[in-house]
Amino acid sequence: MATYAIISLGGKQYRVREGERLLVDRLTTDEGKTFHPDVLFTGGDGSGNLSPRMQVTAKVVGHVRGDKVRIGKRRPKSGYRRQTGFRSALSQIEIQSIGASKRAPAKEEPAAPESNEAQPPRGYADFTVADITEKSKRWKLEQLEAALEYERAHANRKGAIAAIESAIGAKQEKEG
Repeated sequence: MATYAIISLGGKQYRVREGERLLVDRLTTDEGKTFHPDVLFTGGDGSGNLSPRMQVTAKVVGHVRGDKVRIGKRRPKSGYRRQTGFRSALSQIEIQSIGASKRAPAKEEPAAPESNEAQPPRGYADFTVADITEKSKRWKLEQLEAALEYERAHANRKGAIAAIESAIGAKQEKEG
């Protein structure tokens, strides 16, 4: 069983363990989402594996800014002085699991509704407003109504609600 792994993120390598938090260069992953970095090496208990088939699951805890670095220039005897500053963009991640030793906590899904009840499209909870606007044109009227109900109950995103309502209006106009 692997107790640690070496992962690659943003061209840098990090040695990580389960439950560990670390600061890395800014990631494009949103806060609270999980991702799977490239695994280069796994080890522990006196053994190592250079070609692991394990996955490391990491969660983005937040996006932060690094400490300010002050940079000064000066030329002697001429009075030339300039100062600039720099703060790196960082992401704080938490390693949730290494390999199959522990799974990431699954989201608790509500109980499956009855089969005759309409449901929003599969994976709807992860759609962005742009995805909803684009894909809602191809959904059935029942799926649109279920998505609208879900949106009002859970996410309440104005752009998504507007896109779904316009798609419902277009469907009803087309049918009627």
